[in-house]
Amino acid sequence: NMKNDAAFLMDFRLNLYEHQSTWNPNMPLRDLIYVAKEYQVLTKDQTLYSSSLIRLPTPRFVVFYNGSGMTKESCILRLSDAYQIPEAEPELELKVRVLKIAPEANRELLEACQSLKEYMLFVEQVRKYAAFLELNEAVDRAVNKCIRDGILSDFLSKHKAEVIAVSIFEYDEEREIRLIRQDEFRQGQQNILRNQVHKKLQKGKSPAVIADELELEPEVVETLIQELQKELSGSVL
Repeated sequence: NMKNDAAFLMDFRLNLYEHQSTWNPNMPLRDLIYVAKEYQVLTKDQTLYSSSLIRLPTPRFVVFYNGSGMTKESCILRLSDAYQIPEAEPELELKVRVLKIAPEANRELLEACQSLKEYMLFVEQVRKYAAFLELNEAVDRAVNKCIRDGILSDFLSKHKAEVIAVSIFEYDEEREIRLIRQDEFRQGQQNILRNQVHKKLQKGKSPAVIADELELEPEVVETLIQELQKELSGSVL
């Protein structure tokens, strides 16, 4: 899952396409690193110190996104969004076009590419069944229904076992990443509270006063104090 989905040359363009089900704002940086490696390969038999200009295929960066973290039909991610000091005209820029792949989005694209449309419909079926079934059964049902309905039927019939295994992995990965991010958010909130409690303890305030000022239950403040004591290895607060 760390590899790019597709990179190909066509009509003097270097196309880098990727499909994702989890939101990733770091795609411009990832594509910058990847396209630099591609150009390095394409120019390995030429000298960069030549007095003549080395011609390069024009890059194009596209992400097909079928997750839930995007409301618009499309958006542009820019490398400059990550710069710590924003500039009106950054000297290094890379743009990635993100296209939402869903029943209600980019219908012209989906009608023009039947395989992409049918893949989107298959993913929708998996998510529908996964809402009330175990994941294994949900994917199996989605595959069987799509075969019956003529959705990717030839491909699914030939590669059923592989598709089920990959779909389970991808769905588990998407769910796992979501849970990790939720846990990171909760941990971040917990760290903020611990710092606030620590500062108030250093000012000599009692746990009861701290609980009142932070609008927390006294038991929560006591737990945070215990965690702080463990972190500070028994040092006097």
